[in-house]
Amino acid sequence: MAADSRPKTMTVEEQAVFLAALEERRQQVYDYLNGWPGAAGFKPPEIHDAIYSYLRRRGKALRPLALLLSCGAVGGDESQALPAAAAIEVFHTWTLVHDDIIDRDDLRRGQPTVHAQFAAHARERYGLDADQAAHYGRAVAILAGDSQQSWAFALLGDLVNRGVRAELVVELVRRMATSLTPQLLEGEMLDVQFALTPDNSVGEQQVLDMLTKKTGALLEYAAWCGATIGLAGRPDPEDLAGRLGRFAALCGTAFQLRDDILGLTGDESKLGKPVGSDIREGKRTLIVHMALANGSKRDKARIIGALGNPAATTGDLDDALAAIKDSGALGKVEELANSLISQADALLDGLPDTPQRGLLGSWASFLLARQY
Repeated sequence: MAADSRPKTMTVEEQAVFLAALEERRQQVYDYLNGWPGAAGFKPPEIHDAIYSYLRRRGKALRPLALLLSCGAVGGDESQALPAAAAIEVFHTWTLVHDDIIDRDDLRRGQPTVHAQFAAHARERYGLDADQAAHYGRAVAILAGDSQQSWAFALLGDLVNRGVRAELVVELVRRMATSLTPQLLEGEMLDVQFALTPDNSVGEQQVLDMLTKKTGALLEYAAWCGATIGLAGRPDPEDLAGRLGRFAALCGTAFQLRDDILGLTGDESKLGKPVGSDIREGKRTLIVHMALANGSKRDKARIIGALGNPAATTGDLDDALAAIKDSGALGKVEELANSLISQADALLDGLPDTPQRGLLGSWASFLLARQY
């Protein structure tokens, strides 16, 4: 692992080109989702509103972008892959809805999470007490997430209407159901379990494996899916689809590491959630793992005092964050994220020289440069 090698950074002009490309494709994905005729079947109205809650807030659409650019990078027609890009955004959204329940988060993109939103709705409409309202909110969020997962499969089915061969669509659906979903759920389960496990019994590689499953797996699928659609059954002797998948998986792990860094150092107004909330929730991120492994006895005590403690005060969290920074863990994790992006960049070598290939390189750089 070339820990000292740093990925290329974008010039101002390259960043402008990348952001324009991102916004163009982001708009296409959300136009497709907002105009999807099957949405009339999302009933009753509360479920419809819950399904579209995060979609109305619009995420960055980095996963759909990876899919579309991978399709174009192998010579495919991006417009043909648009339903799959929409499917990836919806698939990602259901994982967020359920993840927010698991993490007991009340904010997503600066607004109430689905379960918090509908708990408030239950108090206002039905006059429920706090516990009953919270249960109602969780029930709505679980059902909305289930509906979104089903919707993602339906969107993949739309590919047939864009000229993608039915047997290829079946393979995309099969891999989403039998490979992507189990990997992602395994990563989520490990994340929950690690929060309850003494730190000295969880190794660095186990944490990285968990991150790869929880975040990297979806990005790997997105890039592989886009390239597979773009190749349209043509021979792939250089395994371009597999290489693009591995590229995106490495970027996905780096993305999560960057996310963990921002969760401790970012701007709350941009993050849309409280800085340090991962500490209170007991998240055994790689940063926490390294800080506990390398920190002083006093610093370890400061971290453990706040870690997984819902009653931790702002002062407790500030102490824990200061201890983590003093341990040097933030710098080590940032170095690892840079190394992963450098490894990912190398996988783009040899791909056809297309605008999409250049944008994929910019996409990787953007993942590390982002501030939210």
